[in-house]
Amino acid sequence: MLAKRNAEGRPVRVGLIGAGKFGSMVLAQARKIAGYHIVAVADLDIGKARGSLKRTGWQEDEYNATSFSDAMDRGKTYVTDDAADMCAFEGIECIIEATGHPIAGTRHALMAIDGMKHIVMVNVEADVMCGPILAAKARKNGLVYSMAYGDQPAFICELVDWARSCGFELVSAGKGMNFQPEYRYSTPDTVWGYFGWSDEFVAKGDFNPKMYNSFTDGTKAAIEMAAVANGTGLDCPDDGLAFYPSGLQDLASVFKPKSKGGRLPKNGLVDIAASQEPDGREVLNNIRYGMFVTFRAPDEYTRDCFEQYGLLTDKSGWYGSMWRPFHLIGLETSVSVLSAVLRGEPTGSSKEYRGDAVATAKGDFKAGDMLDGEGGYAVWAKAIPATISTEVDALPIGLAHNVKLKNPIKRDQIVRMSDVELVDDLDVVNLRREQVTTMGPASEADK
Repeated sequence: MLAKRNAEGRPVRVGLIGAGKFGSMVLAQARKIAGYHIVAVADLDIGKARGSLKRTGWQEDEYNATSFSDAMDRGKTYVTDDAADMCAFEGIECIIEATGHPIAGTRHALMAIDGMKHIVMVNVEADVMCGPILAAKARKNGLVYSMAYGDQPAFICELVDWARSCGFELVSAGKGMNFQPEYRYSTPDTVWGYFGWSDEFVAKGDFNPKMYNSFTDGTKAAIEMAAVANGTGLDCPDDGLAFYPSGLQDLASVFKPKSKGGRLPKNGLVDIAASQEPDGREVLNNIRYGMFVTFRAPDEYTRDCFEQYGLLTDKSGWYGSMWRPFHLIGLETSVSVLSAVLRGEPTGSSKEYRGDAVATAKGDFKAGDMLDGEGGYAVWAKAIPATISTEVDALPIGLAHNVKLKNPIKRDQIVRMSDVELVDDLDVVNLRREQVTTMGPASEADK
């Protein structure tokens, strides 16, 4: 389909917001795909955006367009600091939102919807906070709101689709990651030690300590698994992710219900396959960079087929697993753009408000203290069902940045909306409240 459009001189025209690590990976591949035109790159720091283009192999004459229209006419790329103008420009068909900032990402998605653009939401931080209502608004306008292929949530959704399309009984889904219990309280000051990286190594790369700390303390896992719940109809565990250590050979044995010899409280959950044991030993055949589903054969004939064709199963043979070992982040995101523009299909999308990633205290704090959001010093995110989140009026992790506590909180306590002063970004706060009111468990019960 892309080849046909390219032959007709009608490239797929794309706008990228955010030229950080993910955006740089998008740019690295974009210029190598015939018929795929990055019309513009928007970043508040134009110098940073130009640096990302240069670092990923672009020649200066490829991004010297003087306007959106000039970029269209000459097949070049325009670098700007105005995302709103990009979203309004008629020539762009799809926006990739890759800022990683939940507040900005939510606003950019609304701008894109108003500008009649498909959206590839790299920004899982925004998606887990307001994705269900953003996706609903996009669908109402005949637009695609999509998770980003290359990132783990989209791949988990793909594996879930595969299992259901084959007629297997879906049991659980998740991803691998490096995690130990003490990582939960990591800060930007301690994070590189958990990665085993020297100061010299860090200095050579474009690494953001707060972002990488959100990977380490389990926040990113909570955000992604709650987003998967919203996209698949699976649930988060009631008490948050358990991070069960497991290698490939044990996925089907571990990620099934306790009643069947596994470790899950029940069927239908998302969780994490940790790549380290609690004592620090590496898990054999771990899937640190991968994603998985576990499923059950619906009958004896299918169970026999599992054995005959070498599927890795539990000892009973009834439960099997399938996985993808790696994900290549922004290097693969073009698949989402092309799926949205050419097929009118998302590569995973938040269909319902089912899971939540809520702010949880890393220590004891007093009234007047400031929370510093994802990957910071004060809070980590806990993935829980929306039924519980709405019952306790939990503060989503996306609204936990630069807000002041009104009440004291204890370590590992879920922060409530009423515990903080919400005086800024009220447009996004109100959109979130609209989602809770119109799409949350209480609204479903009313229906």
